[in-house]
Amino acid sequence: MQAIRETVSSEFEAVNRLIIDQLHSDVPLVENIGHYIVDAGGKRMRPMLVLLAGGSCNKLNQDHVTLAAVIEFIHTATLLHDDVVDLSNLRRGRPTANAEWGNAPSVLVGDFLYTRAFQLLVAIGNMEVMNLIADTTNNIAEGEVLQLTKAGDPEASESDYFQVIKNKTAVLFAAATAGAAMLSGRDDETVSCYYDYGLNLGLAFQLIDDVLDYEGDPAEMGKNVGDDLAEGKPTLPLIYTLKNGSTTEADIIRRAIMKKSKDNIEQVIQAVQSCGGLDHTKQIAKDHQQKALAAIHHLPPTDYKEAMIKLTHLAITRKN
Repeated sequence: MQAIRETVSSEFEAVNRLIIDQLHSDVPLVENIGHYIVDAGGKRMRPMLVLLAGGSCNKLNQDHVTLAAVIEFIHTATLLHDDVVDLSNLRRGRPTANAEWGNAPSVLVGDFLYTRAFQLLVAIGNMEVMNLIADTTNNIAEGEVLQLTKAGDPEASESDYFQVIKNKTAVLFAAATAGAAMLSGRDDETVSCYYDYGLNLGLAFQLIDDVLDYEGDPAEMGKNVGDDLAEGKPTLPLIYTLKNGSTTEADIIRRAIMKKSKDNIEQVIQAVQSCGGLDHTKQIAKDHQQKALAAIHHLPPTDYKEAMIKLTHLAITRKN
């Protein structure tokens, strides 16, 4: 990731400075919580995608830096809200904001970040991009609600799962890359290719995230193995095992989802491994990685394009 980031190092630093500057508020608690979650770091993959996509269009400018900050603020707001909904107490290896300050402040500061993102969009002044981000934010909210309705439901389908991860995760990746192309003045066909790249990269990223919930290292991930299971989320490894596993394996998964419990996490891990649920999910992630690569295959060779290619490989080989 560090090598990829070096491709846009100066612009990436400009994004970080803008994020810190835009966290300013006359209400100290807003700044405290905002800085707490932003300072937690993370990969900052989404804002980096804006910069790489803009650079690959040969027109990287200040509007791309601003859009990158917008994307990061929207992502951070979703994290604050997610942790409240999921009753999470650990993210990126440290207590969540809601664990430190409570649910109400976390939700309200998430709202602050959403609105600050749209203030920055107004400053950019591009209606096409604003429409893209507005639709994306609406889709994210729909994905959150759909996931909530499917929690604890062992009858959730593979189609339900993909709708959730598309809306919750992939559309923001797609907005980052397509929005960058829009700001560079690219035509609709090119913007569509950038959108497809981001969307498939986001799907691959989330699929591997759901694999890591059953075979990841908590020290590397910054969260506990089985956290999704404890929230009753029917992710693809579980859905596949329910459909293709033995009666015993399916019963283990069904009970765990319905109880929203990871008490039998060892049995669940054994079931999804022996049934092939994890391998199946990894293969689907690779399929989406290939679609992402195909979407930018026609782009001229640049360091930015090479970094975008490397990101697709990182998405499916990462350990956290």
